[in-house]
Amino acid sequence: MVSAAEAWATVAAVPDPEIPVLTIEDLGILREVSVEDGCVVVTITPTYLGCPALDVIAEEIASRLHDRGMGRVQVRTVLSPAWTTDWMSEDGRRKLRDYGISPPGQTLLQLGVRCPHCGSVDSHERSRFGATACQAQYVCRACLEPFDYFKDH
Repeated sequence: MVSAAEAWATVAAVPDPEIPVLTIEDLGILREVSVEDGCVVVTITPTYLGCPALDVIAEEIASRLHDRGMGRVQVRTVLSPAWTTDWMSEDGRRKLRDYGISPPGQTLLQLGVRCPHCGSVDSHERSRFGATACQAQYVCRACLEPFDYFKDH
């Protein structure tokens, strides 16, 4: 019999398909893992309703559990409470910054978003949407580098 802790450890490392340096645990979308009547039940909450990566994430969760010999798997999607960037781990925020994406919560007063390259807040929004709907595109006025900002939710 598999334990919930073993199943959690297996699925916690599933990467986000849109930002592969983050895991679903880093993002905080992995909510619960339990074992019910021999079935591994994984509960996830999408970053936003209609997230196109959700099906890919669910398939990867099931695949990893099956590869570890966990036969019966159910992935549940829970929409309430709604996901918030507050659920993102500090390690996930660091990974975003290292990857060149300004993590949520980097807006200082109305100065701008902190640049992940040079740390300046002298930036401006170029586009409300970046590589994904969760991101916006910014340009740093100090180092002139473009970067994405993971929007606060």
